[in-house]
Amino acid sequence: MASKARVLLCLSLVAVLLLVETTTPHGQAYAIDCTARCGYRCSKAGRPKMCLRACNTCCQRCGCVPPGTSGNENVCPCYANMTTHNGRHKCP
Repeated sequence: MASKARVLLCLSLVAVLLLVETTTPHGQAYAIDCTARCGYRCSKAGRPKMCLRACNTCCQRCGCVPPGTSGNENVCPCYANMTTHNGRHKCP
C-alpha cells in the first residue's frame, strides 16, 4: 500500500514538472517584467501609447522583448514574426 502511494506521488511530481516545462514561453523558467522592458523599448517612439500597447501584447504572448529601442528582433523570433490581421508587423 505504501509503495502505491510513493509511485502515485512520483507520477504526480513528474506530471507537474512536465506541465510547468510545457507552459513556460520558450523554455523560460521565469516571467519577465513586460512593463519595464516595453517602457524602454518604446521610450523613443513617436506614438508611445500605441507602442506600449502593442509591445505589452507581444511580450505577454511571447515572453520576451528584444533589447534596445528598435531592431534586434532576431533575439526573440516570436516577437519578430507576429503580425496584425492585415499582415503587417505587430510588435515594435
